[in-house]
Amino acid sequence: RSVLKPPSSCLKMDPRLCAQDVLRCHLCENPATPMHCDICHIHLCKACVGEHLLDETSEHKVVPFKSRGSTFKYPVCLKHSSKQCELHCEQCCIPICALCVSFKDHKGHEIVDIMKTLDNKKEALHRELQELEKSIYPKYQEIASTILVQKANLNKNSHDLTTTISKHGEDLHITIDNAIRKLISDMDKMATAQLAVLKNQEEEIKCGISEIKQSITELKKLLNSDDASLVAAYKSRIAKFRKLPPKLPDSLPKFIPLKIDVEQIIRHFGSLSELPIKTEERVYIIGSSRAVSFPTEKPFVDEPRIIQTINTNYGDTTKLPSISCISFENLWTCGGDNIIRLYNMNELLLNSFKTKSGNIPVDIAVTRSGELVYTDFNDRTVNIVKNAQIQTVVKLRGWKPCHVCITFFGDLLVVMVSDDHKKSKVVRYSGSIERQTIQYNDKGQPLYSSDASTYPKYICENKNLDICVADYSAQSVVVVNQAGKLQFTYVGIPSSSDKGPFYPVGITSDSQSRILTADYENRRIHILDQGGSFLRYIDNCHLICPWCLCMDPNDNLIVAEYRTNKIKKIQYYV
Repeated sequence: RSVLKPPSSCLKMDPRLCAQDVLRCHLCENPATPMHCDICHIHLCKACVGEHLLDETSEHKVVPFKSRGSTFKYPVCLKHSSKQCELHCEQCCIPICALCVSFKDHKGHEIVDIMKTLDNKKEALHRELQELEKSIYPKYQEIASTILVQKANLNKNSHDLTTTISKHGEDLHITIDNAIRKLISDMDKMATAQLAVLKNQEEEIKCGISEIKQSITELKKLLNSDDASLVAAYKSRIAKFRKLPPKLPDSLPKFIPLKIDVEQIIRHFGSLSELPIKTEERVYIIGSSRAVSFPTEKPFVDEPRIIQTINTNYGDTTKLPSISCISFENLWTCGGDNIIRLYNMNELLLNSFKTKSGNIPVDIAVTRSGELVYTDFNDRTVNIVKNAQIQTVVKLRGWKPCHVCITFFGDLLVVMVSDDHKKSKVVRYSGSIERQTIQYNDKGQPLYSSDASTYPKYICENKNLDICVADYSAQSVVVVNQAGKLQFTYVGIPSSSDKGPFYPVGITSDSQSRILTADYENRRIHILDQGGSFLRYIDNCHLICPWCLCMDPNDNLIVAEYRTNKIKKIQYYV
């Protein structure tokens, strides 16, 4: 047997380009191996091809040797080891083979070609890579640079304060030396504590940058990979990276000198201002040049109160089913006619227009840039108003849109019902592109009741990106996470004071990620925490059939009453 040994320098090169052992048939060791099985990864001579294909324990694909590696590598089925998974179950989120389709585990599930799933996954990977490279990674670098400036300012400020305190002490009697030393010591402790916080965050950001680089490398590798198992197994960490490091305050301590009598010097020499080191949560918004900070720990007032009431010009027969606040002063409304109206808080009608089709709109929402979105049930469309022009964003077939909301990252979440009124689902759109469908739980059971066209299913996104639906017909609030996985179902708090069952209608979320929903029958608002636990009622504001809810920029609750057509602004936070 002839063996060609490669030089040591070739070991670092591509083995295909180096001299190496003669390639032989894996079955008969014939050195003539013009064929290759891309499934079994073995070399074959022409004489052994037929014998290899007789092995029915697994699938085979024999190709010319030069074409080896060109066959897509399908995952091996976990239940049928001799089969490859060329399909994907959308409900179970797993690859399956043709035999698995007939099993009851996947009965009624949506089955698609695994290549389609792989393409969608790679598209998501590409978007994630783009966001990491172009948006989040530079933002982390910017924050790291800001911390360097903060550290420099902290050191300079500490030096300046030391000079000021010392100069002030020289103008006074020797008896104040102890007070000077104490203040300098306090200042040093504050600076040390703040510097420790800055250094700690700096280390966390460095770790974050390292993880982002690693994710970028991994994503690039996956995008160039044909290994569906690796691609399918990838678990996104983009949500973690979107939550930027908390923002530290830029404020620095100040020395405040006092002119007092000598005998009062020790007690009244002066003090250092407080240096707050409490952080604020920040999340990067796609398409924005800044990170948004969320306030924390806003307590409830003892008794919620109505701070403003607006009378609209909707008549007795034209009810007010939907409102959407766009600023401190203005909000859009729609009712039982085909006109959408813009009011200010002084009851002045600022603008109005008719729907494109002339139909009555079901629901409205406002984008972060102030553009109005509305759903047209009978026309099967979701529309947006830009520069006084109505553009159709989504045109449905087999489904009709009902309620809508705008997500934190600018997507549309649309509740829709099938033409036969037997199915309901929530669909996420980025512009006109469908990105996600939320319809079933992990057991393949419907998440929402079917009669969305008869009874409302208002929707909102919580600040933690959970998707909340007030399902009137099901008498429950259904909350799923960003991936569509059920988090909890809230069915109210039964009590002897209830006048009727729990029928949630409007739903919204505040800056604390708390969920508020209108209890139509019992004339009150339920407030839940982000985990679904009941916190309190708003039931002392004489609400009459509360229907639609939204929040103004100050975290005041805006309530539209269905029968009176009044809009009430309620303060429930301190």
